[in-house]
Amino acid sequence: MSLTLRTISREQHLAYIQSLPAASHMQVPAWADVKAEWRSESLGWFDKSGELVGAGLVLYRQLPKIKRYLAYLPEGPVINWFAPNLTDWLEPMLAHLKHQGAFSVKMGPPVIIRRWEATSIKAGIQNPDVKRLRDVEADFIEPRAFEVADKLRRMGWQQGEDGGAGFGDVQPRYVYQVPLANRSLEEVHKNFNQLWRRNIKKAEKAGVEVVQGGYQDLEEWQRLYEITAVRDHFRPRPLSYFQRMWTALNNEDPNRMRLYFARHEGVNLSAATMLIVGGHVWYSYGASDNIGREVRPSNAMQWRMLRDAYALGATVYDLRGISDSLDESDHLFGLIQFKVGTGGQAAEYLGEWDFPLNKLLHKALDLYMSYR
Repeated sequence: MSLTLRTISREQHLAYIQSLPAASHMQVPAWADVKAEWRSESLGWFDKSGELVGAGLVLYRQLPKIKRYLAYLPEGPVINWFAPNLTDWLEPMLAHLKHQGAFSVKMGPPVIIRRWEATSIKAGIQNPDVKRLRDVEADFIEPRAFEVADKLRRMGWQQGEDGGAGFGDVQPRYVYQVPLANRSLEEVHKNFNQLWRRNIKKAEKAGVEVVQGGYQDLEEWQRLYEITAVRDHFRPRPLSYFQRMWTALNNEDPNRMRLYFARHEGVNLSAATMLIVGGHVWYSYGASDNIGREVRPSNAMQWRMLRDAYALGATVYDLRGISDSLDESDHLFGLIQFKVGTGGQAAEYLGEWDFPLNKLLHKALDLYMSYR
């Protein structure tokens, strides 16, 4: 199959994404407006008959002082990764990006290698010899994913470090997902662990209500998010980022981004943002106050969001990143412990890959990033 690649309009790009069962929220054209500090371009792959068969959102970040760019396709491009002729898809992309002044290309193939069921993860946590998720035997392995990794290596792509460099925007390699396809809500609820079911009930009894918010409620979101940032020691994004995200994504599709609050006696205790692309729904950012934890607002909110995702016809509710550490003394352990309670699955992606088009500049960037 001979493929040609060229720049496409946002309309063509969006129409292609809408024709698919799902794609990453970082590969919709509006994501370029969210990442306003990057230059962007929509790429399209066309087959012999002129039909659009693949698309990619490229973000370009300029190196300080010189007109050369890092080209980044977060969780993309959206192509047939299992195509036997993968090089025919990626070679024209590299040639095009080089022509655009890119010195290095970073991409994140949306390809899952392994999945672990909640029961296997729990057994791993209880086993003192197991320290990482990868030490636990996977319940599902995708052999074609290993072929993709092989092909990429042979082409000269380099696998990024886990959690690797990048401009602080590196995507998680391990995520936690609750599959919804061909399951009833009762089944999903039954799969929650006892603690989750108890907490959902507790919140209901206490009268916690979960409501959807709008653009005007983003300031209240920010208040809870900044409390969370202080508690969990991370640098919060500014309110303007979430306002831009809301406007850009919902202008593209009025149901692309949602905001939820869990409140008790009129006080907002926790909040979350939700993103929707086709059948894939993500819990993307979460925030909570230091008060009112005993009424379990976060469990109530997740259960409502999951039910809403189900009502939308979603095939997966994605709780996003986890660390692969199963060590209870690890500061990130609480994250996997919370998410495992939903009875879903941990999934490992192929991770991010780099192609140095200019080895010297690529090396310089690595050094620059490691000293920041």
